[in-house]
Amino acid sequence: MRRRWSTPSKLFALLAAASAAGAFLLVRGYEVRLRALRPQVGPPRAVVVAASALARGTVLEPSDLRIREMPAAFAPPGALTAIEQAAGRTLGSDVAEGEPVTRTRLGATGVGPVASLVPSGLRALPVRADVPAGSVRPGDRVDVLATFGGRQPHTETVAQGLEVLLVLRGSEGASLQPSSAAAGPALVLLVSSDEAERLAFAQTFAELAIAIAPAES
Repeated sequence: MRRRWSTPSKLFALLAAASAAGAFLLVRGYEVRLRALRPQVGPPRAVVVAASALARGTVLEPSDLRIREMPAAFAPPGALTAIEQAAGRTLGSDVAEGEPVTRTRLGATGVGPVASLVPSGLRALPVRADVPAGSVRPGDRVDVLATFGGRQPHTETVAQGLEVLLVLRGSEGASLQPSSAAAGPALVLLVSSDEAERLAFAQTFAELAIAIAPAES
């Protein structure tokens, strides 16, 4: 015997069919809008991004990077498309988590991690001074003062406004200076050729101190 649907069952079935039709129309409309936008934003493109926040001077490992798809119009100029293009390269600036890694953010290829960060016309010189650990970071500006002994002890400013390129702690900077140098981390400073000569002389015959310049507003 054929079973008859009750009036509530018919209403529920009708509502279910209407809901299904409405969901289909919503999805279809969304798809149509996406297709209309595609000529403006472009097709999806694979871009290399930082897997976590990375500091300037980091030598990139594959685990530091990941691939993320984004519309071609949103990909920055010079964005990399494969992790292999960035692995082993040195970051020239800080990168936030999820930020695309571009060619302009990377140091030159075929050179060491320090040389890849040195701008043209400057030199990187390690200087060890008695600076508390954590008080100086890459990007800070410092003055270098030298105190000479002898019959006429005096202190003079050897160089001013030098940018700190790297801060080497522990074994990283242990071999950079003679055993008579001051304790503390070694600061790798960006200097001109003349400043490099003055600092080298001061490191040999004087005790060095670092004065940290205020942050630029």
